[in-house]
Amino acid sequence: MSPETRDRITQIADELSYVVSPEASRLAGGATRRVAVVVPAISRWFYATMLAGIEGVLREADMDVLIYHVEGASDRARFFDRLPARRKVDAVILIALPVADAQIRRLELMGVTVVVAGGKIADYPSVQIDDEEAARQAVSHLLAIGHRRIALIMTTDSEDQVWVSDLSRRRGYSDALQHAGIPRAPELMVTVPWGLDGGARGMDRLLSLPSPPTAVFAHSDEVAMGALRTLRRASIAVPDRMSIVGVDDHPMAELNDLTTVHQSVEAQGAKAAQLVLDLLSARTPRQLHITVPTHLVVRGSTSAPAMALPGQADRR
Repeated sequence: MSPETRDRITQIADELSYVVSPEASRLAGGATRRVAVVVPAISRWFYATMLAGIEGVLREADMDVLIYHVEGASDRARFFDRLPARRKVDAVILIALPVADAQIRRLELMGVTVVVAGGKIADYPSVQIDDEEAARQAVSHLLAIGHRRIALIMTTDSEDQVWVSDLSRRRGYSDALQHAGIPRAPELMVTVPWGLDGGARGMDRLLSLPSPPTAVFAHSDEVAMGALRTLRRASIAVPDRMSIVGVDDHPMAELNDLTTVHQSVEAQGAKAAQLVLDLLSARTPRQLHITVPTHLVVRGSTSAPAMALPGQADRR
């Protein structure tokens, strides 16, 4: 059509506040310009921040986002059983959630682009950190400043399911100790429900040992902050009598003077969204599997083991 006709149609569309119907576009063989984001815990800082990174890039590209909140195994099973986003979206982004093999096969029935943010599922394009390396960075820091009895607080979800990131950080913890020639002490590895209360309970268990650790590596900053709460209530000075390090660089980590391993969560979400846009546009991404680097941020929660709790001195 002529430029004049196009301009006239655009003007009329603006006057009528015309909006393209994704359903009609799909029937006509076009794209919906919508992306489904499947998130397991939207109220948590990690997932909300990841979602913000995804939404910002997609909004800039004039793509709509449909959010599917699947908190817990039953919600996840229901989503993959019903596939409510099927025929409604051009792509799906899964944010760091456990997916069974049978659920992966169900996901393939959607016939759309799938990208994973904050983790890895099957061979789908993904953006994540190296969780093993993050753990090694944390534990290697504690070893470098003189700690030898280092505990680990791992987590499970509300249904006692251990996630891949937990297993990877456990391997990184074990690798760092092995590299330093220090045997693992099973009593120093505790598993608790995720969150502040879980971290507090984990530290309670460690302090009750006949020979407590001199330092603790926590699965996440929120778990570490729960552990700090227990230490404050027990009047145990940090870092003089106990050092603690987490992972994430949560916004509250600096306020709590917490040593942590920084990961750029929002950047992971943005990169995952850009992967989706590239794949939908038939552009070949430079990488289908992106590992975002992490780095240690040293604050006031770690120092050399200067003072010992009862039972610590004989085990250093």
